[in-house]
Amino acid sequence: MVFSSILFLFYFMPAAFLLYYLAPRPAKNATLLVLSLIFYAWGEIRYLPIMFASILVDYAASNMIERSGSHQGKRRFWLLVSVVFNLGMLGFFKYAGFFASSLNALTGLSIPVLSLTLPLGISFYTFQTMSYTIDVYRGQVKPEHNIIDFGTFVVLFPQLIAGPIVRYTDIRRELRDRRMNPDQISLGVRTFILGLASKVLIANNVGALWTETEQIGFAGLSTAQAWLAILAFSLQIYFDFSGYSLMAIGLGRMLGFEFPKNFDFPYISKSMTEFWRRWHMTLGSWFREYLYIPLGGNRRGAVRTVLNLFFVWAATGLWHGASWNFVIWGLLFFVLLMMEKGFFKSFLDHHPVWARIYMIPLIMMSWAIFAITDFSQMGVFFSRLIGGYAGSDWVYSLRNYGVTFALGILFSTPALKGALAHLERSRIASVFIYGFLTVVSVAYLVDATYNPFLYFRF
Repeated sequence: MVFSSILFLFYFMPAAFLLYYLAPRPAKNATLLVLSLIFYAWGEIRYLPIMFASILVDYAASNMIERSGSHQGKRRFWLLVSVVFNLGMLGFFKYAGFFASSLNALTGLSIPVLSLTLPLGISFYTFQTMSYTIDVYRGQVKPEHNIIDFGTFVVLFPQLIAGPIVRYTDIRRELRDRRMNPDQISLGVRTFILGLASKVLIANNVGALWTETEQIGFAGLSTAQAWLAILAFSLQIYFDFSGYSLMAIGLGRMLGFEFPKNFDFPYISKSMTEFWRRWHMTLGSWFREYLYIPLGGNRRGAVRTVLNLFFVWAATGLWHGASWNFVIWGLLFFVLLMMEKGFFKSFLDHHPVWARIYMIPLIMMSWAIFAITDFSQMGVFFSRLIGGYAGSDWVYSLRNYGVTFALGILFSTPALKGALAHLERSRIASVFIYGFLTVVSVAYLVDATYNPFLYFRF
């Protein structure tokens, strides 16, 4: 069940919020836990036992860490139980087939390749629960003794499937004592509507061009059409994921939670370093806090810093998908960040025009590596992208998608942020704007058959 669906908008969400608001305060977490389990089971009931196992293992491990007191050996053992379980489940479902097929290709062996359906949200919730146990081990938080409250943290439906990656420290206070007021609920509703409109009206519309291009094939593309196609994917993945994050943050506010920001207009960045401070911010924060710093960060000399960053960016790429193109995508950013760190970033910071000339084409080309898993097809696409091929196919695309391109480019910048904030001061204007966006988004969903969500496969 996705947020941008008639089923969620008109059936699950109204029923869930009615039950939640009517539940007495002591029963709100239990109500939310049951609702979240129903939400998850709707599309993945066969993997519900994995969710229960994740709750029980991390709940038990964190409490055993506390009971172990100052006995470091026991504390490390229970931390290891949590880490091995979480990474083991993620590795088995997401990477077992990938590693087996890669090993077969390298060695000529015939290891059976498992074909498993990836449990929804496993890349997100395993990171969340693992960070919780690590924080308990570090002494940064006390373990949660109430299994209902802990289960609510793990399966909280607004952020369960696709983030933001919410750490226990982010919502620890709200799990025990949250207050809801009309202003907070109103802000949550407006945030949700902005996310819904971003997903439905921009991502879905412009993403159709990339899907059409994949179906037709890359071999006959003109160079102009190839650039329009990858621009379409660049806008689709941004508004798809940032829109879903906004919907999650809005739902969280309506429930009394304050989730961390996940996107901050990344396409206005002047460097790749800045881009990754603005794109999928909760994932970047997680890798910095739980991988880069524990590896030594930049505290052990230049060579070790480079190795640490190499490992982090390889892991970042692999987190996004079990395919070598994702690893290459991650390592591309490693190379670019090393260049910026070494000598280039100061120039970019002081020359914004050259910075954009450098950034925009590279970001778009990086999305081509991200989007195309077949290396032979990737080669074909890049040959069309840089080969100077003529053709008139781009005219059709620009005529059909030009308005959506313009809206996507405009709304990927903060140009209208101030204007929207100003209009929201008027209750009448606010009701009109958000009512209009809701009606148009729902009308599109009723009529459309194209409503993918890219990050579900990650």
